[in-house]
Amino acid sequence: MSNETSTAKTKIPVKDMTQIAIITALLCILAPMSIPIGPIPVSLTGLVIYLSLYVLGMKKGTLSLLIYLLIGAVGLPVFSGYTGGLAKLTGATGGYLVGFLFITLIGGYAVDRWPGKYWLHFIAYVVSTAICYALGTAWFVYLMQCTLGYALSVCVTPFILVDICKMVIGILVGPQVRKRLAKANVL
Repeated sequence: MSNETSTAKTKIPVKDMTQIAIITALLCILAPMSIPIGPIPVSLTGLVIYLSLYVLGMKKGTLSLLIYLLIGAVGLPVFSGYTGGLAKLTGATGGYLVGFLFITLIGGYAVDRWPGKYWLHFIAYVVSTAICYALGTAWFVYLMQCTLGYALSVCVTPFILVDICKMVIGILVGPQVRKRLAKANVL
């Protein structure tokens, strides 16, 4: 088999693999940094995801998040509070971790589909984060066997303003990062 044939069969170019690896590394470094304010901590995971979608787009952003979740699932301490393992992924906060996939899919779609339409990106981020909240809260209620009211008061209400701030930062900073990376011929 010639080099041309084997190169043509490569599914992900090296440049893309490198970009995915760098964002995954950022997730692994920044996501564990958290402030415990109850059963659900404030972490930088969402901010990294909102920013990364401008750099990677939907497909590579989702792949980066999946790799991050797999790294955490096998036990490396990359989840909030420097925890990891399948028990954390399937535990009380696991629904929120899985829910981040909706942010990469919906938010990433909006970023890819409507470049420069930041108000649409914001709406997509709000909708996808609301879906993440819904999945995570339902998961939390089921596992903790608590009321929906209690779950909303400890898992959603304290995070709404913080997450809106993360979205705004992502929308303000993400396109600038993308522009500079493109200018440097990194993207």
